[in-house]
Amino acid sequence: MTVRAAWLLAGPPDGQTRTDTRLAPLGTFVPEGELTTRDGVIAGGAPLLATGAGAMQVQVGIGRALVQGTTAQGAYPVAVTVPETLTVGDGNAQYPRIDSIVIRVRDGLFDATGQTAVTVELVVGDPQPSPIEPVLPPSSLRLWSITVPAGASAGTGGINWTSALADRRRYTTSYGGIIPRGWGTSFTGAYDGQFRDVGGVLERWNATAATWSTYRPPRDVETISTGAVAASGFGLNSFAARRVGGVCSFTVEVTRTGTAIPSPAGGNIADTTVATIPTGWRPAYDVEGAASDGYGDGGVRIGTNGTVILRTWSPGGSIQSTRNIRISTCYVL
Repeated sequence: MTVRAAWLLAGPPDGQTRTDTRLAPLGTFVPEGELTTRDGVIAGGAPLLATGAGAMQVQVGIGRALVQGTTAQGAYPVAVTVPETLTVGDGNAQYPRIDSIVIRVRDGLFDATGQTAVTVELVVGDPQPSPIEPVLPPSSLRLWSITVPAGASAGTGGINWTSALADRRRYTTSYGGIIPRGWGTSFTGAYDGQFRDVGGVLERWNATAATWSTYRPPRDVETISTGAVAASGFGLNSFAARRVGGVCSFTVEVTRTGTAIPSPAGGNIADTTVATIPTGWRPAYDVEGAASDGYGDGGVRIGTNGTVILRTWSPGGSIQSTRNIRISTCYVL
C-alpha cells in the first residue's frame, strides 16, 4: 500500500514556496489510531529551528516531519531542504495576538483547495487581551508560536524574538522507537508498552491504566544464605544477604560460645572478629554495622576482606556465653 507523500523543496528567489509531490511508501511510524499516525518532527540535529531574521521576519531552518491528513489521506513525509523566511504582519493597535508557524499540506484529491502543495506558513491569530494560539487548518503541523505585541512593526523596533518564540515542535519516531521530548506531554500513548523520553526520564505507556509511568527495568536481584564463617569463640546460626544494582545488605546471627565479653564504662571493647562473609559480597571500603543480643547493642566494622569485627557494646554491660548476636548493615559492593 502507498500513500501520498510530499517533500518541500527550495523556495524561489521571490520567497514563494515551490513544492514537489509524489507517491511513496509511508513506512512504519508510531500510530495514534488504527489508521492514523502520530505526526511530528523527526529528530536529528536542530530540525525546523525558528530564529529571528529581521524586525518582523522569522526564518525556519531545514528539517523533516510527518504531517497527518484525514484518515483517507494518510500521513505525508515532508522535508524542508532550504531555510524558509516568513514575514509577520504588524501588530494590532490595541491587543496582542499569537501567530503559529506550521507545515501545511494541500492535496486537491482530498480537500477543496484545488492545489497539490506543501508550505511553511503563518497562521494568524486573533488579537485579544489574553490571546490564544489559532486553530490550525486541516493537514497542518504546528512548529512554533509567535507572540506579536500590540503595535509591533518594523518602525517600532519589531518583535523581540528571544521572548516571542514558543517552541511547539512535537516529535515522532518509527514504530517501536522512543518518542523524544518535545513540546507538551499530555498526549496518550498509542499501544501498550510504548516509550517516550521526558526530560531524560524514560516513561512507558500502560494501556490498561491509560497512564504514562516512569520505566524501571526489572531489577537483577541476587540472594545468598551460605558462605559465611564464624570466628573462634562464636557459632554461626544463620546468614542471609541480598544485592541489587551494586548495593548489598546482609544479616548474620552468631552465638557466643566462648567466655563472656565485658564492656567497660565507655563501651569500647577490644576488637573481636565474630564472622567472615563470602567473597563477592564484601564492601568496597570498610563500613559500619549494628549488632544486638536483645540485652545490649553495639557497633561492628565490616572490612574489605569480609571480616565482621565487634568494636563497641552497651557501656557497663557484657556479651554472655550462649547469647545470640544479630548483626546487619547495608553498603556499596
